[in-house]
Amino acid sequence: MTRILSISVENSFVDELETLMKEAGYINRSMFLRDAALNFAEVKRRGDLTTMEDNEVVEGHLVVYYQHGVEKKLMEIRHSHELEVSSYNHSCLTHSHTCVDVLRAIGTAKNFRGAIEGLQNTTGVDKVSFVAAPMRDGGCC
Repeated sequence: MTRILSISVENSFVDELETLMKEAGYINRSMFLRDAALNFAEVKRRGDLTTMEDNEVVEGHLVVYYQHGVEKKLMEIRHSHELEVSSYNHSCLTHSHTCVDVLRAIGTAKNFRGAIEGLQNTTGVDKVSFVAAPMRDGGCC
């Protein structure tokens, strides 16, 4: 079920919104604003990973781009029990000559920050990203 929500904004804002929407790959203004509002509310409510309380429990995906030789560090994270890793996927990106591993995990913000910092300071790691799952009071799972 959908409902219509009307807002009034300046013409310059609409122009900038259209540009942002297209740059982000959206073709639907409503979907863009919905996603932006949900993301903004999530950050305001919980903060982002860098500002969350140490004991805040977070789950999401840790994405690590790297060159060979980093596998031992990734195995240490998977078996450290600092993060509970429930899913792990490895892919070879042949066009960019990079490996990427995706870890679906749950743990405290402090432990995620520690794992990310450890990876960022590991020779051969090109990029580390974390995508936190949104927190909902109810839903599909």
